[in-house]
Amino acid sequence: MRYFVNLDPENPNDVPLQVDVQELPSGALEVSVDGKPVSVDVADLGTQLSVRIDGKVVDLTTEGTPPDLGAVASGHRSYVRVQSERFRAAEAARKTKGGGSELLVKSPMPGRVVKVMVAVGDEVAPGQALFVVEAMKMENEVKAKTKGRVAEVMVVAGATVEANAKLLRFEG
Repeated sequence: MRYFVNLDPENPNDVPLQVDVQELPSGALEVSVDGKPVSVDVADLGTQLSVRIDGKVVDLTTEGTPPDLGAVASGHRSYVRVQSERFRAAEAARKTKGGGSELLVKSPMPGRVVKVMVAVGDEVAPGQALFVVEAMKMENEVKAKTKGRVAEVMVVAGATVEANAKLLRFEG
């Protein structure tokens, strides 16, 4: 399976890494990143993964749902965008049909809304902070992916939300 991984999804100039993963009959993984073979071994530890990459072991916890994921590796949190080849093709097809997926902003993870930073009628720019959601005792900004005018704010500060909960709707 081929995946495209953006390590800085908020940067429109970020070029995704091409990651090819193939499970061998033995259960081992054959992985290459941008065509370069990488030695990888993964152990599922229940709430996290233990991943050995070229001999270095990293404990990895993820949050959210693909394609937008939060990842905590060795105590460092980052956000990445991981798209399978199929997901990318489906997303491209939706965009050519004028789909409204960009009109909704959803929570990338379960947590508590700490701060609402916009109101109905506000003009929003790409990358602008919209909400602060607290998850696992860490505050995470939810930012706009596109520009638009806020039509509806669906949560208030203090609300508990699930992953993919609708937070905001832009005017269509």
